[in-house]
Amino acid sequence: MIVAIYTDGSCLGNPGPGGWAYLIEAEGKKIRGQGGESPTTNNRMELRALIQGLKHAQTLYPDQKEFAVYSDSSWVLNTLKLNWKRKKNLDLWEELEPSLIGKKISWNWVRGHNGHPQNEDCDARAQKEAGKQPRNLPDLPPPPRLTSLF
Repeated sequence: MIVAIYTDGSCLGNPGPGGWAYLIEAEGKKIRGQGGESPTTNNRMELRALIQGLKHAQTLYPDQKEFAVYSDSSWVLNTLKLNWKRKKNLDLWEELEPSLIGKKISWNWVRGHNGHPQNEDCDARAQKEAGKQPRNLPDLPPPPRLTSLF
């Protein structure tokens, strides 16, 4: 048995409010998860979707050693497959590492927004989560006090 994990991340603005989602398919079952953060970036949400999807799949199937991951993020997949240098989001890459140890994972790219059913499912849920997040604005200094010159 191979456990399939589909992931997607979304961000309304970059940075801005973001959402992530995954879909796990195994043994005829579909298990979904999603969440969001703000402020964040699209790349962080793509990574968060992968982290959460792998963690949940490994909790559901603790003896499973083989997984197939599907993502529309070339950046995530190329970093994992081609060993691209990890320059940003180092906290998330570090969080992902334990989920990779001792596992055989096939990394598969799917074209986003192209009618792929599982990708469309994850994309819609990630966008919905992004829409739920607060639009954090930077703290602005108080306006200057006006004093009368007369």
